[in-house]
Amino acid sequence: MRYLWIHIIWILILFKSFSVLAQTKPPTHYVPPLSERIANYQMDVKLDVEKKLLHGREILTWRNTTSHPTTELQFHLYYNAWRNNKSSFLRSWRYNSRTPSEYGEDAWGYCEIEKMLILSFGNFPETELTDKMEYIQPDDGNPYDRTVLKVNLPRAIQPGEMIQVEIQWESKIPRPIARTGALDDYFFLAQWFPKIGVFEENGQWNCHQFIQTEFYADYGVYDVKLTVPQGWIVGATGEEIEKVNNEDGTTTHHFYQEDVHDFTWVTSPHFLEFNRLFKEEGLPPVKMRLLLMPDHQGQEERYFQSTATALKYYGLWAGPYPYGHVTIIDPAYQSRSGGMEYPTLFTGGSRWWAPPASWQPESVTIHEAGHQFWYGIVGNNEFEYAWLDEGFNTYTQNRIFTEFFPPRQYVRRYIEGLIPIVFEGVNMAGRTDGADGYFGFYSMLKNDSMSTKSYRYGPNGYRINSYGRPAMTLRTLENYLGWETFQKILSTYFDRWKFRHPKPEDFFAVVNEISGQDMSWFFDQTYYSANVFDYAVGRVQSQKIAPLSGFYEKEDSLQYYSSLEPSALNEDTTQSYLSTVYIRRWGEAIFPIEIQFTFEDSTTIQEQWDGKARWKKFQYRTSSPLVKVEVDPRNILVLDINHSNNTWVSEPQNKLAAWKWASKWMVWLQNALEFVAFF
Repeated sequence: MRYLWIHIIWILILFKSFSVLAQTKPPTHYVPPLSERIANYQMDVKLDVEKKLLHGREILTWRNTTSHPTTELQFHLYYNAWRNNKSSFLRSWRYNSRTPSEYGEDAWGYCEIEKMLILSFGNFPETELTDKMEYIQPDDGNPYDRTVLKVNLPRAIQPGEMIQVEIQWESKIPRPIARTGALDDYFFLAQWFPKIGVFEENGQWNCHQFIQTEFYADYGVYDVKLTVPQGWIVGATGEEIEKVNNEDGTTTHHFYQEDVHDFTWVTSPHFLEFNRLFKEEGLPPVKMRLLLMPDHQGQEERYFQSTATALKYYGLWAGPYPYGHVTIIDPAYQSRSGGMEYPTLFTGGSRWWAPPASWQPESVTIHEAGHQFWYGIVGNNEFEYAWLDEGFNTYTQNRIFTEFFPPRQYVRRYIEGLIPIVFEGVNMAGRTDGADGYFGFYSMLKNDSMSTKSYRYGPNGYRINSYGRPAMTLRTLENYLGWETFQKILSTYFDRWKFRHPKPEDFFAVVNEISGQDMSWFFDQTYYSANVFDYAVGRVQSQKIAPLSGFYEKEDSLQYYSSLEPSALNEDTTQSYLSTVYIRRWGEAIFPIEIQFTFEDSTTIQEQWDGKARWKKFQYRTSSPLVKVEVDPRNILVLDINHSNNTWVSEPQNKLAAWKWASKWMVWLQNALEFVAFF
């Protein structure tokens, strides 16, 4: 009922707003609304392709859904991140190696607000706000950073009250940087407009500077008109509902989308357009639109198949995709816009020559299509908890590849990346296969805990703690709880938090609820700590039990024996081998561990250890010697940073491996010599 009233109010607002923009009313698709529709935009934008400028006008309709009043509004001005080289973005650990200065004036960008005023709406009279604007730096105090704008209001917006603000602005489009910008006649425009922050239930604005993280915004309705040169193809968030050719040689494309938290678009005269329909039993159909660069023609089916794979398995494992349409962008070469996600639109990435063994464009397509679920529908705060979408998405993507794709093979490119060579049989490890790449005393996993806010990560921290570590954490959790339980956790979390803003504690609560266990011990180790896991086989000894030698009491007298066989001691003569094994915990983090002991006669013994002590001793008397010890034989703890010390064998198998690789290299060498001989 609450959302129904929201929907009715929103219709009235649209009716009033459209009279301002003098445009037709778009259809309404979702009754009741999928979200609370807190931040709603009507925009009219013109692209100047010669000067690389955007001239925009937006009407923001914003509603205070908290229990606190606010006397100010805060906006993101992302394009000011490359206003000059003293911005916090270009001084961050993640991006300080990128600078437009080497390209000259045209490579820089900015977002300059020319006018802002409150429109006459509700209990607010029309009021000029331009002179009330000021730049703030809530995260680092850098006075040169202008990515956050605060506007003081003449009076407070009360809980439940709405306000309409008109903004006129100009944005200079930079050379491609951080997945936005212009390259010749290819324009990819992300985070391009003044965008309101999130006013949270604690009565505080969450409006971080654009430093090294991504984005966070409330859901709403976007009604956007984009004017570009005639003949140019436009892809954007939402669906195109109207296209009008203007007398000045331009075309206005009208896009509309409900219940999303961002709007991104791309335009170029070179795109080839393809369309397919995704259909899968138990899931709603989705219209797939692909805008493909001409040099990648022939790869359209790979893009569509990869997108359909993501829609299917993310939909079955988490929840259905609700929008009914999605746009896939094949980015221009060197445009730096590949591999990025936005509501109902994402970018892939491929090469002119892309062998299937390279998983290109499959990997990036599935990953970015997956972000429609983890980021688009479940809208976590990427400034602070980037792992809640990047980690979830990396985990799900890798699960799809593990379950349904052949192993990815190593591909090396030559001649400026033009010619790919596939090394058959050299399989690439996935991100959730293990943490061995972080082995060592100075492991990068120790730099930051996952609980560190994303915008505060140090060197290499963002990629590790947003992608790799959380994906392995989720894979470990799946292994520990079982897929059936973990899949229910994913779908419950998705359903409970879709079109909302969850925090890590909300996910932890779902894990505890569905598993029926208190998993605090697990998250204490993996989320709140930067400790690493490393369990290993320590000392191993397995030998035949020797006869007794020395003094022994027999027949009520102490006698000396040089060799007294077990039979004379009434011992079980079949248990003739004694095996002693020490299992070690070299890492600081703790996890319950399985150990498997295999003997020469193929018998096995399974043991469980809580993993808390620094070492654990196991000892057995058996009829055959011990030949193999395996710590974590099912690879449940993929977070272990050194799997090479998880196994002990009595006779190393190094000869078999040597023969295998020698044979492969001989075949490769023979092929190379034949190739040379051809010339």
